[in-house]
Amino acid sequence: MKVVLDTNVLVSGVFFSGPPFQILQAWRDGKIQLFISPEILDEYRRVGEILAEEHPAIDLEPMFEYGIHNAVVFSALPLPERVCDGPDDDKFLACALASGSNIVVSGDRHLFKVSGYQTIKVLKPRDFLDKYLG
Repeated sequence: MKVVLDTNVLVSGVFFSGPPFQILQAWRDGKIQLFISPEILDEYRRVGEILAEEHPAIDLEPMFEYGIHNAVVFSALPLPERVCDGPDDDKFLACALASGSNIVVSGDRHLFKVSGYQTIKVLKPRDFLDKYLG
């Protein structure tokens, strides 16, 4: 199953247990395929650097390295027009479209508002687990 993860899900999965962590485990176990674009990877790294400064005991670099080697990186063209209220969120939809994924897992209300855009479902982590990995 092809999935795009919003940055908040990835970070939550690294820092906390619960649905985001279970999604990362499913990825590690090969139950889902994670698709990212260079723009998403840049955001993951940027947020990781900020968190590393705030929480020096947590090293996110192994997660990024794992992601680079185990996620499928897709070049995604920008959407022809802005779709989300948050302009930084369109890259997740663009990656889903480019990769043929129908699912973006997120905790971002801006993305929830556009669920259904070109058949892409935006799901909360718990909803994704219950529906697809339950």
